[in-house]
Parts: sequence; C-alpha cells; structure tokens
Amino acid sequence: MALYELFSHPVERGYRAGLCSKAALFLLLAAALTYIPPLLVAFRSHGLWLKRSSYEEQPTVRFQHQTREEDRNQDGKMDMLHFKLELPLQSTEHVLGVQLILTFSYQLHRMSTFVMQSMAFLQSSFAVPGSQLYVNGELRLQQKQPLSSGGLDVRYNVSVINGTSPFAYDYDLTHIVAAYQERNVTTILLDPHPIWLVGRAAEAPFVINAVIRYPVEVISYLPGFWEMIKFAWIQYVSILLIFLWVFERIKRFVFQNQVVTTIPVAVMPQGETYKEHLS
Repeated sequence: MALYELFSHPVERGYRAGLCSKAALFLLLAAALTYIPPLLVAFRSHGLWLKRSSYEEQPTVRFQHQTREEDRNQDGKMDMLHFKLELPLQSTEHVLGVQLILTFSYQLHRMSTFVMQSMAFLQSSFAVPGSQLYVNGELRLQQKQPLSSGGLDVRYNVSVINGTSPFAYDYDLTHIVAAYQERNVTTILLDPHPIWLVGRAAEAPFVINAVIRYPVEVISYLPGFWEMIKFAWIQYVSILLIFLWVFERIKRFVFQNQVVTTIPVAVMPQGETYKEHLS
C-alpha cells in the first residue's frame, strides 16, 4: 500500500545551557555585534541625524507702500508687484543713475511662522541721461542659517529704515544696507535686468517701472526632535536588517554544529519537549 504525506508541521529545536556557560556568553556577544555596529555605521556615514532639511513654500509678501500687486493663481498670495514711480524734473535736470530701496512685509507659515520686514535694493548708473528705468526681477530669500521647525520667529520684524529716528546717520544709505546685511535672513532683488531708456522730453518726469516677482522658495530649516528620530530610525533599521540576517545564520551554524556545548530540545506543536542525545 502506497503511503502519502497527508499533513506536516515544523518542529522547533531549542538549545539549553546555563546562564554562565560559553553558549550564553556567545549569545551576548552576538547580540552586541548585531545591534551596536549598525548604529556606528549609520553615525560614521553622516546619515544618522538629520541636521538640516528643506521644503518649498511661496512666501506671503506685501509691499509696504501703495501700489498694485497681482495674485495670478488666485491662491490668496500675491505673486508679483507692479511698481511705478514718477519723479518730476525741470528741463535743466537730468538723471544718470538710480538708487532705490523697496520695503516689504515677508512671511512664512508652513513650518515655523517667520515674519520680517525686508527690502529690495536697486542701483543702476549710466553714461547718458535717461527718461525711464525698467526693471524685471525676483525677490529672493537668502539664508545664512536655517530657520527653526516650529514656533514664532519675529526677530527681524522691524523696519529696515528707522523712520522715527532724529539722526541723519540712520537715513544714510550705506548704514541702511550694512545693517541689513548683518541679518541672517534677508531678501534681495535677483536678476533685475535694468533697461535704461533715453530721450526724455523737457518737462516730462523720470519714470521708474519695476516688475518684482515673489517666487516659491526652498526654505532651509532645523528639523524637530520627532523628525530627527524618524529619519535616524530608518537609517538604523536599514543597516540592522543586514546584521540580523548574517548573525542569525552564524548562530544557527554554531548551535547546530555544537561549537558551544548545549542540550538540544525539540519543541512539539503542543508545547511538549523531548531531549535529543548528543552524538
């Protein structure tokens, strides 16, 4: 009569030894070599702690003086500034250069709430008198240090120009620009591409036309505690899985071949055990 395998189940084999035995010492050493080296590898590869991260956000920017701003995508945030300034001149007066400071309220909200008063500085000079200066550029964020990941940051929410000061020094352009550059977070007018137009009529004003865009910025910030832990855990576990796989096979080889002396015990499905005699 032919026999067929109708049912099967695995039998788990255990290995018993004293807590002060070589087998116990081996397991302790294997555990240390399994869990500690992945931590050292992740740390030495400069990938364990997330020290700095970044995200994209379009800032909320408002020009500090009356003019026209445009929200092209209707998301509630202004996308650009259309600025026009007319300077009345007499027929004997001519313009050979322009120095212009535009001030803005600049805010970020996605991570920390960051609020500052910023500026865009424009300076152009030409060899011939002009009738109009046209500028088209972007108001870009510059960071010397990352922002925090939460809370309210208003350290630079002060006027770029101290309009209440009685001292002429506070209105000096060199002083204003130097003090502004001492900040860790500023804005600049990038790629203005100034166009100088000539041929002004005798009584016509000199005109400054500017289009300044508010683009989406890549914001650098310091990650919070839980974000650092989440990132570190991923780095650690990805390396740990390799060590677990390697040392699991090392332990199986050591105990199955009795490299250290133990008592093999087969565990039956119902939890019963029986000892196997060592050869």
